[in-house]
Amino acid sequence: MSNIPIEDYGLLSDRHSAALVGRTGAVDWLCFPRFDSPAVFAALLDDRAGTWSIRPVGPFEVRRRYLDGTMVLRTEFHTPSGVLALTDALDTGRCTQVHRLGAEAAHLLIRHVHATEGSVELAVEFRPRPEYGLVRPQFTEHEGGLFARGGADLLALSTPLAHRRDEEGMSARAALRAGEELSFGLHWGPLGGAPPGLHGAGELRRRLRDTVESWRAWSREHEGYRGPWQDLVRHSGRVLQALSYQPTGAIVAAVTTSLPEEPGGTRNWDYRYSWVRDAAFSMDALWVAACPDEADEFFAFMKDAAATSWTGSRLQIMYGIGGEHDLSERELAHLGGWRGSRPVRVGNGAWRQPQLDVYGELLDTAARFAEQLDAADPALRLFLPGLADAAAGAWDTEDHGIWEIRGEPRHFLYSKLMCWVALDRALALADRLDAGERIGDWERARERVRAEILERGWNEEVGAFTQSFGSSALDASALMLPITGFLPATDPRVLRTLDAVAEGLTDSRGLVARYRTGPGVDGLAGAEGSFLLCTFWLAQAQALAGRVAAARETFSRAAGHRNDLGLLAEQVDPRSGLLGGNFPQAFSHIGLVNAAWAIARAEDTARSA
Repeated sequence: MSNIPIEDYGLLSDRHSAALVGRTGAVDWLCFPRFDSPAVFAALLDDRAGTWSIRPVGPFEVRRRYLDGTMVLRTEFHTPSGVLALTDALDTGRCTQVHRLGAEAAHLLIRHVHATEGSVELAVEFRPRPEYGLVRPQFTEHEGGLFARGGADLLALSTPLAHRRDEEGMSARAALRAGEELSFGLHWGPLGGAPPGLHGAGELRRRLRDTVESWRAWSREHEGYRGPWQDLVRHSGRVLQALSYQPTGAIVAAVTTSLPEEPGGTRNWDYRYSWVRDAAFSMDALWVAACPDEADEFFAFMKDAAATSWTGSRLQIMYGIGGEHDLSERELAHLGGWRGSRPVRVGNGAWRQPQLDVYGELLDTAARFAEQLDAADPALRLFLPGLADAAAGAWDTEDHGIWEIRGEPRHFLYSKLMCWVALDRALALADRLDAGERIGDWERARERVRAEILERGWNEEVGAFTQSFGSSALDASALMLPITGFLPATDPRVLRTLDAVAEGLTDSRGLVARYRTGPGVDGLAGAEGSFLLCTFWLAQAQALAGRVAAARETFSRAAGHRNDLGLLAEQVDPRSGLLGGNFPQAFSHIGLVNAAWAIARAEDTARSA
């Protein structure tokens, strides 16, 4: 069982895979060669499941940051005798006009230590446990390091230190004086493939420099947002880029599995897949934060991944990052879970759920990136109109909604709203997609959806739009009514809904819950924390309504829960204020970007009035 707070971790990414590094210099989560691969280090979920630690011997204080414009992490350990700087990165390869960021990733974790003041005694502990801790690899010595073999993974550890080795792994100590440096590398290779290499200090330092410059080159070319909280927005853009899978254009919801919505609870899910909703929202946020040029990659992924599932049936709500359809869920009974939160799950059973909102999210993103899309692409001209046809044909059926309720399907307001968005955006794209003959059908369907939402989504007794037709339950997703443009933010019904959410779903910290959990509400036991995305939605809707001061306050409360590296999890425990849920969470960074942008535009409007 692991007890380390989620906010203690920093993210590394090469746009293929990810690592989480704790404040004490321990890599407690690493998946090679993909985000969804079995973890090599999984101490995040169980102390016995593998780690790689580099830290001073004895007491120390920590200061850390990302190097400017990068996702390269620098941790400074301040000890009574000196200061040690640890720089960690997943090697992205060079980013050039030919090769996009991560295109030449080598599946190599680089760790560089440098004594900057005084002298520091260093301790290194290397205990890989492939396949989520199931495999205890065999170790063999080679000049310049050692190899670990076991299961489907071959690991090469480059180390300059003399070390002790046993069946658990490798450990070493060294004393460094000011100016002295050491470089380490962990290189992954597949069983039966090209073996991973051992790298000398010069090669590792060159690769580290290339990675720093590659991230900075991407950041220089993607500085789209200027306005309030500019540094936070641009950093969130880098985080979203770090959550994207370069080979296909997929975007993961988070890099972890089974970090719980409630400590010790059972609401523990695997988020290392590409939800249509989350990925589309990520592209929209990148449009604000970073002016991305990856829209073509994203839509190529979506139309190819969905090519056999959307025609004549429903679009899946998520896919594997390589386009896989079957994401069957299973439990890892050998892992104790973060703070005893079990079961630990891999895969996600929600892939089978019908969720009607996905059509709207994809078409909304397509409309935003219309100029970047190849309108002459026959597959795209078939795919996008097909999404609108699917929304027109299915909007009046029940589904499981945006929050993936694991109970009975219902007529969720948000699902109907996004079917309206699908039809509205398809109409805007019709000429570009040469779909003029569909305009009449889409217009009629759009008006039917709109009428149903206005008649059945509004609850006069509650004084708000509610979670589902005929329900009295509040749901933060109703805040999307003004955000999508379905109704003006100044509409009296919208304003009353904003007030109802602020009063009925907000905790003592000023953070917004998705909805109120309870017996029979969502088919799950236990509770959950307040949801950062929903809090940012409230700030965004308040800004659209002209309530700019309230929007700023709401934004600041949510953004104030980022960790010292600017990373946000999915939720916040309303009692302790600690982060909860998978981490870092794309949804939360999406919400931050969009809320900041809405506030900036509202302030510009107020100044020009």
